[in-house]
Amino acid sequence: MFENLLIALPAAVVAFIIGYFIRRYVVEAKIATAEEEVKRIIDNAEKTAESLKREAILEAKEEVLKQRNEVERENKERRSELQRLERRLVQKEETLDRKTEAIEKKEDSLIKKENEIDIVKTEIGEIYNRQLSELERISGMTSEEARQILLSDIEKEMKHEAAILIKDIETKAKEEGEKRARAIISLAIQRCAADHVAETTVAVIPLPNDEMKGRIIGREGRNIRAFETLTGIDLIIDDTPEAVILSGFDPIRRETARIALEKLIVDGRIHPARIEEMVEKARKEVDFQIRDAGEQSTFDTGVHGIHPELINLLGRLKFRTSYGQNVLKHSIEVAHLAGMMASELGVDVKLAKRAGLLHDIGKAMDHEVEGPHVTIGVDLAKKYRESQEVIHAIASHHGDEEPKTIIAVLVQAADAISAARPGARRETLESYIKRLHKLEEIANSFEGVEKSFAIQAGREIRIMVHPDKVDDLGAVRLVRDITKQIENDLDYPGQIKVVIIRETRVIDYAK
Repeated sequence: MFENLLIALPAAVVAFIIGYFIRRYVVEAKIATAEEEVKRIIDNAEKTAESLKREAILEAKEEVLKQRNEVERENKERRSELQRLERRLVQKEETLDRKTEAIEKKEDSLIKKENEIDIVKTEIGEIYNRQLSELERISGMTSEEARQILLSDIEKEMKHEAAILIKDIETKAKEEGEKRARAIISLAIQRCAADHVAETTVAVIPLPNDEMKGRIIGREGRNIRAFETLTGIDLIIDDTPEAVILSGFDPIRRETARIALEKLIVDGRIHPARIEEMVEKARKEVDFQIRDAGEQSTFDTGVHGIHPELINLLGRLKFRTSYGQNVLKHSIEVAHLAGMMASELGVDVKLAKRAGLLHDIGKAMDHEVEGPHVTIGVDLAKKYRESQEVIHAIASHHGDEEPKTIIAVLVQAADAISAARPGARRETLESYIKRLHKLEEIANSFEGVEKSFAIQAGREIRIMVHPDKVDDLGAVRLVRDITKQIENDLDYPGQIKVVIIRETRVIDYAK
């Protein structure tokens, strides 16, 4: 075994040495190959870099050449433009020089003409002074006196011509305006129909029999006292068979009392507690009617977006009358009329209807708030944020303010139409007579008036004038002054026609 080990050991050493030299040879061969590959790559890289360098230099040279050509082209264009501008400036300078020379020549000519004119003026002045002195000597008046006479004559002539012109213009304007207004108003009236006057301050309640009167009065009058206290309405029980009368100026209270009494009569149980219960139910029913009437009025007129409180106030107008005319029906009629006229004139129809519907809203509160209904209506419209056009229309519909918008004028006209149509309103005999007397008194207060007569129920006044004190042109001025005075001093529905009659009679006798 030892012998085998001795043989194997040298063999292993030999194998190791041989393997070492083989590995070294292989490694050196690989290194040599790698070095050759590296050298080849470096050579290729150097060649590629040299090629790229040459290409870059060529491209740079081409770009420089291109930019140089572009700069040269731009410089050439600029030189051309500068040359062109220079030529224009030279031309302008030459033109200005020529114009300057022409102006200088004209100035010299004007100076000569001015000198000649001064000489002529001096001569004319001397001639004028000589003629003026001669005229003053011949006429026996100074130039100032003659000027005053001449101006006075011219002033009279101009006044006469102005009066004729004014009369002619007014006549034509009135004819055209009245023709157009009649057409619009007639169309509006034809398309609007409303109920006639129906005012009352009492309500008659029918009874099933006369025995019911005693039950209404109650023991020692306690029922009637309770009823009047709760409703604020007078209950009149007289000899009228099977009927009692409710009397009161507040229409809402009167309506509440009517409903409550009718319910009590149907129910049959009449005593203070039952009266109080029925009055409360009647109040709720009237409140519902008010709300329903207000909403119905906005629906009928097509006006929407009104504040709920204003709708309630509109409903209250159902129970309010003015000279016998129901104010809610009047407001609806005014809204329709204003809307129709606005449509004919091409203005805002919805705004005209809104202003017409709300123009008398103050009458819903004028029994509870101090002041005229116009002021109350304006305050209510401002409180509930109505537009400025609507507020102005409310403020000006009775002439308290001058109407400044077409809507305000239309509402004013529609209000007058609705109030002035036959049967729309009625007034007491006393106020009617006072208005006629006041109308004649205004006419008689003017100088030159002989007599005046109010006719046509106060809608026309005819005035007789002294022919020697008032001429034809003076009559034109007089009728205008009387009309303005009537507008300022009187309140009246519709319009009043003023007619001046000037009659000249020449009498002689043949003998």
